[in-house]
Amino acid sequence: MKKFFRNNGLGICFLVLFVASLVGQVLLGFEEHNKELIDEGTSAIAFGVYLTSGHFFQSTFENWESEFLQMTLFVVFTIFLKQKGSSESKKIDEPEEVDREPDSERKDAPWPVKKGGFILKIYKHSLTIILLLLFIISFVIHFYGSLKDENEQLFRKNQPLETTSSYLGNSRFWFESFQNWQSEFLSVFAIIMLSIYFRQIGSSQSKPVDAPHMETGG
Repeated sequence: MKKFFRNNGLGICFLVLFVASLVGQVLLGFEEHNKELIDEGTSAIAFGVYLTSGHFFQSTFENWESEFLQMTLFVVFTIFLKQKGSSESKKIDEPEEVDREPDSERKDAPWPVKKGGFILKIYKHSLTIILLLLFIISFVIHFYGSLKDENEQLFRKNQPLETTSSYLGNSRFWFESFQNWQSEFLSVFAIIMLSIYFRQIGSSQSKPVDAPHMETGG
């Protein structure tokens, strides 16, 4: 068990933080949503009902959407774009291990590498593919939740409901998306540029403490 936690500590830590944060968001979101309903003169809803509400889906998946978009673009852009001095960039003029073609004769190579052909072609881009799929799924669920929440509000006000096609042009939905996208792009820009001049000993996201500022790569 001790070896398992040692080998998987980083993943376990962030999984626990994610679950704890999600529980906090759901509980506080439930309380906040009921406050809004009571302020509007309607009755509070049960917790189970909240978990199927537009408010829950919208507030959860608009954040997931932006995270997966940021990670997808970062993975793709770092293939061919570089930043001199950054620990997050490939070296400017030197070949990298990640650019070499896979060796099917390697003893411990993953099975798609040994299989070759179409399977290998997919596997070579599998990280981008899965991140892109997660972004698309999150985007669709965010849209569904935002539309549902909007129509729940309109229904309580006895106003005409939005259709799927009309809501695609609604400023609320795109405001929710862009307010999250910009923060994700800012955070990536920050780590790319700050890692040029600042260090954290022991972190894989930092260059060695004594590395020159303009030395690229971790």
